[in-house]
Amino acid sequence: MLPDPSVLIPFTLAVVAITLTPGPDMTFFIGRAITQGRAAGLAAMAGAFSGILVHTMLVAFGLSALVVAAPTAFAALKIAGALYLAWLAVQAIRHGSAFALPGGAPSRASLVATWASGVAINLLNPKILLFFMTFLPQFVRPGDPEAAAKFITLGLLFMAIALIITLPLVLAADRVASLLRHRPRIARTIDWLFAGIFATFAVQLLLGRGR
Repeated sequence: MLPDPSVLIPFTLAVVAITLTPGPDMTFFIGRAITQGRAAGLAAMAGAFSGILVHTMLVAFGLSALVVAAPTAFAALKIAGALYLAWLAVQAIRHGSAFALPGGAPSRASLVATWASGVAINLLNPKILLFFMTFLPQFVRPGDPEAAAKFITLGLLFMAIALIITLPLVLAADRVASLLRHRPRIARTIDWLFAGIFATFAVQLLLGRGR
């Protein structure tokens, strides 16, 4: 079920870069933690992770069928994914990270409603599904009979790594927000790290050396 270390190491580095890149999810977590307290921040994070789990299962069972039934089509999908990852790398450099906390007075949404908002942010965002469809296949070989199990394992590993990074950010939300606002070079460094890792994946696949 587990890919070999030559796959897990770059996968882990990529997930760390993705998680640290300020974007809609991080803004949502930290924004709720600051305006409504840590419990709301944790509920928002739990909701987003629930959505990620759903995306993981959809990708795992959908793409695993393609791996077995049409290895050539799956290989073509990986190349298309490489081009998409290259585009993400370019966008990270051109436009940078987005981190803007919502203004106005905090609402009194319940924790369940906050969790549901986190789920909706993921499930209703087609870019997240597209990302998982292009990111996870980079680490599974066409024709692999254990593709479904590996997709699920990689998805759960993605969530575990992201949780380790995200939980301290939510618990220290006010400090994180201040740091990102007053030290834009930190976010810019993360952008370049994100772009470098994804560009490397794209080049490896397009040159025929990717896994």
